[in-house]
Amino acid sequence: MWSSTVQQLILNPRAERRLKMGHLWIYSNEVDTKRSPLKGLEPGSQCEILDSREKSLGFALVNPNQLICARLVSRKGPFTAKQLRQRLQTALALRERYFPHPSYRMVYGDSDGLPGLVVDRFGDYLVVQVSSWGMERLLTEIVDTLVALVKPHGILLRNDHQGRMVEELPEICEVAHGEVPQMVPFEENGVALLAPVYQGQKTGWFYDHRDNRARLNQWVKGQRVLDLFSYAGGWGVQALANGAREVTCVDASAQALDWCEENAALNKRQDDLITIQGKAIDAMKELIASGERYDAIVLDPPAFIKRKKDQKSGEAAYRHINELALRMLEKNGLLVSASCSMHLESDTLLDILRGAGRHLEKSISIIGSGGQGADHPVHPSIPETRYLKAHFVHLATG
Repeated sequence: MWSSTVQQLILNPRAERRLKMGHLWIYSNEVDTKRSPLKGLEPGSQCEILDSREKSLGFALVNPNQLICARLVSRKGPFTAKQLRQRLQTALALRERYFPHPSYRMVYGDSDGLPGLVVDRFGDYLVVQVSSWGMERLLTEIVDTLVALVKPHGILLRNDHQGRMVEELPEICEVAHGEVPQMVPFEENGVALLAPVYQGQKTGWFYDHRDNRARLNQWVKGQRVLDLFSYAGGWGVQALANGAREVTCVDASAQALDWCEENAALNKRQDDLITIQGKAIDAMKELIASGERYDAIVLDPPAFIKRKKDQKSGEAAYRHINELALRMLEKNGLLVSASCSMHLESDTLLDILRGAGRHLEKSISIIGSGGQGADHPVHPSIPETRYLKAHFVHLATG
């Protein structure tokens, strides 16, 4: 990776404007392939990026076979092992500044200057995910640096996800350092939890909603709560730990609901947890038919809009589930309506909520809105790094 010979990629006229504004991505159709062919470049290698006048714009890690064919990693010179160590140190320092407990996303890809790298920390354990050839070729150095920085008991490589298929990377799930148990202990908002790092989604947990969960936690004491798309109980179990009278978790995965029960038992609230396995839409319709009502409902679905062509159908899906949720909410109830779809703007979700309330002739108010936490920092020049939104909706009339 740290080769002394670096090839050059020349961009088409005016293709450098976005890069000069701070963005890091280079698309294959922005490259002048007559002057600098992409074909033949080794995936993960480093190239110098030149504008159409052959002025240097920086250095990037490339994958010639992808639409995003290169990502800038250095503006002033080739990316080095020293810079890699510095960026990991800087990423750790940011998290240590804002989080009192070592449970957080330690590296968030482009936002930390390490495109294609995610590292989640669960106390004494790290879970690493790589989704680019550039980071794959640096993996040994990454693991060695993480061991030196954090001194973890174990590091798990969860490189068996869909993102690696896109990059044509081999799928691997293995321990790279020490030992890692099947369920790793950690803490979120003062609540003790377990993350299924081997079998769970992504790295085993979703830290991004931490702040939104903390906001909900202050309003659940004595309440009856419905947690839809619950996964391992990030919302629901924390609600129980903060005094909710009863929580119902709904998920299509029986395994996820087992993890909910483990986390509820860890907090000695298993007797107050109800689980329903099945598709959320079907469960919601059945709960409505049986007359069930809740003081607080959490809607935290997977991304309904993964690509721009899904926009219309995705917005319709968000509208449908929010209308169903409002129908189950008690008067003076609270709905947390969330979306992790990058292509769904926060204001668009507000419009969906407004339309749902009007269609059902219910009076709603937005009492708060939130996004991703400090361990998912937004790169100011890369809007794609801002994806999460959550609106807190108060229902005045049931």
